[in-house]
Amino acid sequence: MSEARRVWGIHAAEAALEYSPDKVLKAWLDAHRMQSRLKAVASRLDELGVEIVRADRKQLDRMADPRKHQGILLDLDLPSERGEAELLDALDAADGHPLYLVLDHVQDPHNLGACLRTCDAAGVKGLVVTKDQSVGLTPTAAKVSSGAAETVPVYRVTNLARSLDQFKQHGYWVAGAAGEAEKTLYELDLNLPLVIVMGAEGVGLRRLTRERCDFLLRIPMLGGVESLNLSVATGIVLYEALRQRGQAAP
Repeated sequence: MSEARRVWGIHAAEAALEYSPDKVLKAWLDAHRMQSRLKAVASRLDELGVEIVRADRKQLDRMADPRKHQGILLDLDLPSERGEAELLDALDAADGHPLYLVLDHVQDPHNLGACLRTCDAAGVKGLVVTKDQSVGLTPTAAKVSSGAAETVPVYRVTNLARSLDQFKQHGYWVAGAAGEAEKTLYELDLNLPLVIVMGAEGVGLRRLTRERCDFLLRIPMLGGVESLNLSVATGIVLYEALRQRGQAAP
């Protein structure tokens, strides 16, 4: 399932052309703002045969955040994100011991893409991100996911604490990953209707998110480093949950 999604800014445009050139549907360029990088993007769009609309700054300001568009907007055919109502519908329809992943204010699209790829492999039913201060399905995330952005639903919610409460109302247990947790993931029962919550690198779980967790878990660290890369840690936790379910494959 995909839809036209609008992105803006030089970095977003360059990423789209690098990772998903076949997904670019239409472009708007500021006709009076053609620095070298913008010219290079315009040239690449021409090569791809993308429709380009020459616009003025006021028009672009109306279409996007005027502080961030930098003279360019693109419409991309990217996988669609879903909302809170669709998440509730999915919870109502679920049975058995479903597994969900929540990323609490994770902002790196490479980490999101890698987590999506692992979610697909581990049979995760959906990935939840927050509306603010979180990365979405950017061209980079979609590329890194290696196709998982098309198979794993991504739900963007306004209030994460409320959404975690809704999970619990539907019979899910909420487990937060935290380095200071008393028990490791190998000491806990993860064969439950379960939501795994991972915090942002360098920040961890926010206070309100932590308060919604039924229990915390940690990954044993035997060396000198304090933590693992987010996507690596996510893979370890998800696959331990999968192992406890007695599944060799999802």
